[in-house]
Amino acid sequence: MNAVIPADRNRICIAILAMGGQGGGVLADWIQEMARHHGWLAQGTSVPGVAQRTGSTVYYIELARAVEGRFPIMAQMPVPGDVDIVIASELMEAGRAMLRNFSTGDRTTLISSTHRVYSIAEKSAMGDGRGNSDKIIEAAGRRAKRFIGFDMEAATERSGSVISAVMFGALAGSGTLPFGRDAFEEAIRQSGIAVPSNLKGFDEGLRAAQGAVTLPEAVQHDVPQPTSDTGRRLAARVAAKLPAAAHANALHGVQRMMDYQDAAYAELYLDRLEAVAALDAAPFLLTEETARHLALWMSYEDTIRVADLKVRESRMERVRKEVHAGSDQLMTVTEFMHPRLQEVCETLPESIGSRILASDRLKRWLDRFFQKGRHVETTSARWFAVLWLLSRMRGMRRRTLRYREEQHRIEQWLQDIREAAPADNALAVEIARCQRLIKGYSDTFERGLRNYAAIRDRLQALPASERSAGWLAQARETALADEKGQHLQDMLAA
Repeated sequence: MNAVIPADRNRICIAILAMGGQGGGVLADWIQEMARHHGWLAQGTSVPGVAQRTGSTVYYIELARAVEGRFPIMAQMPVPGDVDIVIASELMEAGRAMLRNFSTGDRTTLISSTHRVYSIAEKSAMGDGRGNSDKIIEAAGRRAKRFIGFDMEAATERSGSVISAVMFGALAGSGTLPFGRDAFEEAIRQSGIAVPSNLKGFDEGLRAAQGAVTLPEAVQHDVPQPTSDTGRRLAARVAAKLPAAAHANALHGVQRMMDYQDAAYAELYLDRLEAVAALDAAPFLLTEETARHLALWMSYEDTIRVADLKVRESRMERVRKEVHAGSDQLMTVTEFMHPRLQEVCETLPESIGSRILASDRLKRWLDRFFQKGRHVETTSARWFAVLWLLSRMRGMRRRTLRYREEQHRIEQWLQDIREAAPADNALAVEIARCQRLIKGYSDTFERGLRNYAAIRDRLQALPASERSAGWLAQARETALADEKGQHLQDMLAA
């Protein structure tokens, strides 16, 4: 790669945008020590923020050639339009750099990971609150003189290192600094910090940067391949009974139902889906959408599901990788839990749970025990055992109050789809998509369910000739865009 920065440049400005715990400070130190070792003057500052999970920090570095008798005055913060290199540990951080005009099309080399770490606002949105990654990458092609993007999180996992080492390697691979590979590696060795693993990460980042392109490769959505006899039988049923357009979503749905409950539940999923497919026609968008949303609704998040996910070995392995804990290190995970009386009752058999919730006296007496949440060390023997036992209640899920309630709602939703499909396929598709309103648990679930019920009631109140796909789509998107629901209320009132 040819260097973007001229070889005779006497001043180089670098901005690093990284989240807490990603080693942005270590990366900044490596760059400064390497530059000083080769006769450059170097200054580094950092400004912490409060974005994302644990805070996003901007590390700013200025490098200047030493000139006898002259000392440069260096800035404390990156100046918009005056940054040569921007290094971002995550794609949204690259987006923030462009919004702040740190990256400009006439000057900046933008080096960024293409993976995402979703913010709390994105995760808690009523609908799909994720920022558009494609738009950020598209903007990077215009707002940077050169854009080097690849999945640094994947590179970190492959090398068993940390993302700061991968970013350092990507900087070396970009050719933007007047130092060779040996200089970069020597900076890692001189630091004395996890040298072997950091050198592996550095090598991974360097090679990835040298082969990186400015546009992302197409994302391949792998279709799950069944391994058990039951899985293969259900996959054969999908291939025989459903249109090809719905195969990928249906196979994912079958896999999800078996993981969530059992093979019989996957059979019920296909029974319901085939009834909708029988009313559909090419291009079979209704079947495709129903396959996706039915799988999501049937795997609703109850206390049994939450406990099951928290005690899985794969989750513990993922957390261990995220915090880079060694195999010889003990890891403690503390989580905040606040089950409400409503959720506890929904986990009980229908006869018991409904009786408690129907009695104001019982609710008042029991509710005092569920007023406050608590911090729970889920890696301790005591709490792990509690969650494990709760997760084993999956076998009795069909007898719980929540199961009966959700199956009734699902059947009602499917009936609405089947009634609309023969006369207005587009309306049926939008009814299927209304499942997006129902997600999560606790307050998030309750808000979504209220919005769904309000929209459905208004739609059902309209004469059949006045029910339109456009109105329903607008009502749904209005609900998803406003957490408080006031805009939806205004729309329904009008």
